[in-house]
Amino acid sequence: MATMNISLPDPMRKWVETQIEGGQYSNNSDYIRDLIRKDQQRTEKLHALQDAITKGLDSGQASKLDMAAIKQKAKQKAKL
Repeated sequence: MATMNISLPDPMRKWVETQIEGGQYSNNSDYIRDLIRKDQQRTEKLHALQDAITKGLDSGQASKLDMAAIKQKAKQKAKL
């Protein structure tokens, strides 16, 4: 595993130490790895959301909804 040294201002260093003292993390590295993992997941979700938005915009103008037909289909599915 590679090593990386980082510098933190005192308030951030104290925050990290508090998280470790709380027992959720065993050391500084565990805490930083968890932050990076969560950031990666958040970034992946944002990319997926942006892709869905782009797909929706590229799909063209939406047609008018026929609420009567939608309700009829829902009633038919409910009977099954």
